[in-house]
Amino acid sequence: MNPFYTQYGTPHETLPFNRITLKDIEEAILEGMRQENEAIKAIIENPAPPTFENTIEAMDTTGHLLASATTVMFNLSSAETNDELDQLTQRMAPLLSEHTNNINFNVELFSRVKAVYNNAPDSLTAEQRMLLEKTYEGFERSGANLNEADKAKLRILTSELSQLTITFSQNHLKATNAYELFVNEEELLGGLPESQLTQATEAAKEKGKDGWLFTLKFPSYGPFMKYADNRELRRQLYLAYNSQCTQPDDNNNFEVVRQIVNLRREVAQLLGYPTYAAYALKRRMAETTENVYDLLNKLIDAYLEPAKQEVGIVEERAKADGIEDFQPWDFSYYSHKLYVEQYELDPEVLRPYFELSAVKRGVFGLASRLYGISFKKNNDIPVYHPDVDAYEVFDKDGSFLAVLYADFFPRSGKQSGAWMTSYKEQCAETRPHISIVMNFSKPTADKPALLTLGEVETFLHEFGHSLHGIFANTRYQSLSGTNVYWDFVELPSQFMENYSTEKEFLQTFAQHYVTGETIPDDYIERLQKSRTFQAAYACMRQVSFGLLDMAYYTTQDFFDADVRIFEHKAWERVQLLPIIPEACMSVQFGHIMSGGYAAGYYSYKWAEVLDADAFSLFKERGIFDTTIAQSFRDNVLSKGGTEPPMLLYLRFRGRKPTIDALMRRDGFLK
Repeated sequence: MNPFYTQYGTPHETLPFNRITLKDIEEAILEGMRQENEAIKAIIENPAPPTFENTIEAMDTTGHLLASATTVMFNLSSAETNDELDQLTQRMAPLLSEHTNNINFNVELFSRVKAVYNNAPDSLTAEQRMLLEKTYEGFERSGANLNEADKAKLRILTSELSQLTITFSQNHLKATNAYELFVNEEELLGGLPESQLTQATEAAKEKGKDGWLFTLKFPSYGPFMKYADNRELRRQLYLAYNSQCTQPDDNNNFEVVRQIVNLRREVAQLLGYPTYAAYALKRRMAETTENVYDLLNKLIDAYLEPAKQEVGIVEERAKADGIEDFQPWDFSYYSHKLYVEQYELDPEVLRPYFELSAVKRGVFGLASRLYGISFKKNNDIPVYHPDVDAYEVFDKDGSFLAVLYADFFPRSGKQSGAWMTSYKEQCAETRPHISIVMNFSKPTADKPALLTLGEVETFLHEFGHSLHGIFANTRYQSLSGTNVYWDFVELPSQFMENYSTEKEFLQTFAQHYVTGETIPDDYIERLQKSRTFQAAYACMRQVSFGLLDMAYYTTQDFFDADVRIFEHKAWERVQLLPIIPEACMSVQFGHIMSGGYAAGYYSYKWAEVLDADAFSLFKERGIFDTTIAQSFRDNVLSKGGTEPPMLLYLRFRGRKPTIDALMRRDGFLK
């Protein structure tokens, strides 16, 4: 029998990945759509007058089978895909889009929703009011008020958009996997640390070759650009990385980008908005494009000139080595040299203190210290790949809180980057099953996985998202966990990153994996001093991505521009490095093309203002202060999207956030 149709018989009813086939997924999706249609029909045909309970609440409980099957399909298409799963995803996308449209365009269903909305009783709780508002606006924003001709047009647009976003992601993954830099002369690899050489050797062996193999996966690409002395190889790898999906082959995304931008614009304008950004921001803290640009412009005013100075210093350092034509593939390399010279600390010397199992102990231990929760690995919980670990999470009173899957290493079927997702969301008495997915440095034949500080920060970031899901304590699934405004969702994740250089935290786990020596105080002091190193450049880099995102989604006219030229123009105000004609980020910018950040990339900086402001309270009272941590859990982490996010933040902080804490952290305010 199809596993989706029965009780799983696994710990906490976790998904039986070992028994699920692609045929099961497809069958369950089709049956799930049929069941949800029956449930919707029952709501419509209910002879009783529409009420919150028999309409809004009833709708929130439909579609469990469909949600389970699509969750598995889409999550695995990011974390563990293959050609057959790619084909299934493409095949299901238009059917799922049509199914969603059939619900959104159901006149009888919307009339019941509208009746409840227009006659909402005063007895509704704040959470019920939020669900009612979200449900009603969801119909409105999905075209329920359109005439039949426009509904038909919207069906076509959303179906095409669904397929194109999948195509975009699949093309990027294939382009990433297609490139290899093979080196068989050791003298060309000067400067690369032992850890990098060992990984490259093992990568070559996996391909049946002797020598060193480098790829566009970040654990390979990032260190190469930072350490490799050979400028020509750095140039080759940089161009390969930054020209993914631009080649004249099946993975080219130029036309895909144009179509995605146009489809989103058409959808927004059909729904009565001038631009897609105006449509998207209506359900964000920022609310308007003017408020987004206000934030970006404030950051430009404060950080641009310091960023130019930081880049100028790197260029001067390159000139001292005889580099007169400074290029982007020189920036990471000479930034690293400056960093080492300025702080007398090579980030590679930190790796032995960041052995993965120790980092896990530290990150989990941080949550235990702040919130009293505990983690227990359970090998009986099925996983979708041998690299994945599954943990049970228990609250401070010993009660079960959640399942946490942790997937750490890159592989060919896995998208690059890092993310948090869920396989089961919390609602009422149902506890969530959360997953964090990353691409860290892999263990080698003679060494365990030793992380960089940046990878430790990534772990903390995604773990912060997971806590948002783990602590969810809402009645309704559609409002739980990370189901919040998009520019609020990064607060819990970015908040956790603040701990990465805190001495009290690092000393809880950072021991040398061979000697057991705790990370020296001197290293930590240098790390803390270096926290502001190129902070302005990093800020402007993020702002440039936000400007590009807004440029695409504030366009009101048909978009047929040259994507490269459009990109360069969009961020020319904050362009700090020489422009490389072959390079193009847009065609691989999954966040804004195939992810959920379209007209929302600014939210990283928006949430950074919040996270710096929030952590400043811990700095005042103590970074492990359990009273403040409990307030953060009660007022932010557990509430999901049940109330407006600024109201939740005000309850925690007692006031609105300011940019001051961020500028102080970055070294621009005393």
